[in-house]
Amino acid sequence: MLKRLVSDALGLSDIGSVISPADYDKVDADDYVMHEDGEKIIFLIKSKTDEYCFTNLALIHVDGTSAVSKKRTLRRFDYSKHPIQNVALETAGTVDMDIEIKFGMGELSYSIDVNKKYIEELKDLYKALIKIGALQYENAERFQQAQQSLVTAANAVNRSTSAVSLEEQFKAVTSMPLTGCNRLVRATYVKTSARCSRNSSKTNAATSDNALKDKSPVLDSFCC
Repeated sequence: MLKRLVSDALGLSDIGSVISPADYDKVDADDYVMHEDGEKIIFLIKSKTDEYCFTNLALIHVDGTSAVSKKRTLRRFDYSKHPIQNVALETAGTVDMDIEIKFGMGELSYSIDVNKKYIEELKDLYKALIKIGALQYENAERFQQAQQSLVTAANAVNRSTSAVSLEEQFKAVTSMPLTGCNRLVRATYVKTSARCSRNSSKTNAATSDNALKDKSPVLDSFCC
């Protein structure tokens, strides 16, 4: 107990260690990993008060108030919902005992102190967080482009007139290169034009339905 109080007073309880994969099952955070969904621990930092568990899906933070208290608060930040930003690595000076990894996770900011002997492991974590943040930004940009494509496809169908048949519009859309966003445009057009076809004559509806069945892409397989 006295040792823990001294650690708290000197700030030593906040200095973490990088846990090896062989010991992942010995930490508290492992109990909150969704193993049944294929989630697995990739990197783990543990101090006397906190655990920072980086999985392939999220950051799991087991937040403790002090080294002498067993009270813990669990927080989970999925990469799909919380963008990583402002990643920084602060190396140790001559008399420093620790190095520091800093990053933002959504609206929260983290600053994690780690024993300086783990500098090489922290360099790898730094690069991984930079990469994840870049992929999150790229996915957000593509999602925005996909939304714009949906609007464009819907407007194109709404502006259709008797001078241009649905079959001719379908051929124009299906001739576009199969980029990620064009797949989504095409899938949206197919669904919209199918609804329009059902309101036309039975002959035209039958013709449009056959063309759609043969050429429509599967939205579920879309991936920018």
